[in-house]
Amino acid sequence: MPDSQHATRPLTLYNTLTKRAEPLSVGDPSRVTFYTCGPTVYDDAHIGNFRSFLAADLLRRWIESPLCTLTDESGGLHSSPREVVHVMNITDVGHMTDDDVPDGSGEDKMAVAGKRLEEAKKSGTLPAGVDVDPHKPQEIARFYADRFIEDARALGLKVAIDAEAHPERMPRATDNISGMVSMIESLAGKGFAYRAGDAVYFDVQKYTRYGELSGNTIDKLRGGAGGRVSDEHRAGKRHPADFLLWKADATHLMRWPGPVIGGQSVGEGYPGWHIECSVMARGALGDVIDLHSGGEDNIFPHHECERAQSCCFTGHDRFARHWFHPRFLMVEGAKMSKSKGTFYTPRDLFAQGHEPGAVRLELIKSHYRSNADFSMQGLKDSARQVERWRRFVEQGEAGETGDAHAGASEVFAFAEAMSDDLNISGAIGVMNTWMNSIDKPTRSDAAVVRAFDAVLGVLALDRLEAKSTGLGVYQGVDPSPEVEALLGERAEARKGKDYARSDAIRDQLAGMGLAIKDVAGGKVEVSRA
Repeated sequence: MPDSQHATRPLTLYNTLTKRAEPLSVGDPSRVTFYTCGPTVYDDAHIGNFRSFLAADLLRRWIESPLCTLTDESGGLHSSPREVVHVMNITDVGHMTDDDVPDGSGEDKMAVAGKRLEEAKKSGTLPAGVDVDPHKPQEIARFYADRFIEDARALGLKVAIDAEAHPERMPRATDNISGMVSMIESLAGKGFAYRAGDAVYFDVQKYTRYGELSGNTIDKLRGGAGGRVSDEHRAGKRHPADFLLWKADATHLMRWPGPVIGGQSVGEGYPGWHIECSVMARGALGDVIDLHSGGEDNIFPHHECERAQSCCFTGHDRFARHWFHPRFLMVEGAKMSKSKGTFYTPRDLFAQGHEPGAVRLELIKSHYRSNADFSMQGLKDSARQVERWRRFVEQGEAGETGDAHAGASEVFAFAEAMSDDLNISGAIGVMNTWMNSIDKPTRSDAAVVRAFDAVLGVLALDRLEAKSTGLGVYQGVDPSPEVEALLGERAEARKGKDYARSDAIRDQLAGMGLAIKDVAGGKVEVSRA
């Protein structure tokens, strides 16, 4: 790959807090600290969740790239090498189904998960070899956490890969309860939190910057508070927007000794949702972090509340220098829907024969600040794209050395696009236009694509296991008598030098959504077109 082709412009990124794209300014450009709000493990994470996680992974990979230039707090420019210390929590505490309201009402999420698993056990629909007790919340959480990590690693999520050697990069909420209790007690001691009956709340009126991140100022929340808080709890709260830090509840499935406020224990119960990330982010990365990410639904209330309590606890005027929020994922032009059959998890798609690289590309190829639209046709297009890149690299690495400066201007253009608020479509466009201009790729050309893919992260992912027959090698598709018959007929046509018939069969297979390629051993590779 050509040397010194990093972008001349520093990485600019939209900051939810300032409402504008700005240079990503970090405390130490050689060591960037990054916290991502991870899954609540009471069910499998769906592709909408993974769209957000993979956008954060793409950002991380770009920051790590030698092509990326960053800005330090004094305005100086910094190119690689650098390390990104990326942390993603796993929320394995059984919160309530309505955690997005200040008082966390609804059903216990782990109880809901337990019922679902119990029904699956009775109906025999649990995956083979799975033995989980639906009455033990710790087992439920472990079951779904393991499945999440498996899916995340299959899709190349680097923080999940890191966690194998560095488990502290994916902290569990249940391992940090004592830290949450300590932070709650400290906030109360400083006057930022108070007890109201069996609960402890954060006093939003004590933090004058509450609302800056989301735009939901205290006045707006006061005016729009009707119906969000029960009369019972409203009577004990100082403001309708005050949010839960701890709830005493002897019936909750997962509970711990509560904080001591004013010399008295609040009682056995569970922490509020927001306090968890403040404790885990600070414990892993320090009082002030460079980047904080989550889906756009995390902006309010979660990140607004997290920011407030963190700043009040540490005394710093900021918790994160930059806030990164990818937008929602649509499926076939509408919201995901189980009833319409458009609700997918990664493992659903893998089971249908879609390879991880194609799923990853489909989820990252739209700009993170647009509402991406996932579709089966788009997934097929992504599969073809990945396969084309893979073949280009394979041909190049088997070819001649080539020009050491090959692709220099394209590497620069790729870097400029990625540094422009992660313009992924522009970067992929540069890559494809350049590849289309090359008839016979060289090893130097392949090295350029490898450098691009270090950011995109698709080519190193596992391919689906091929299925072989006497005639074909099936990649990501199942053999069928119809296809086998056509392959046999094509082989006979080629043997008889009837190339017109051979081409017609290729076209017929293309009409069935299949692409073919002659490979070693006289067989034909069959894949999705």
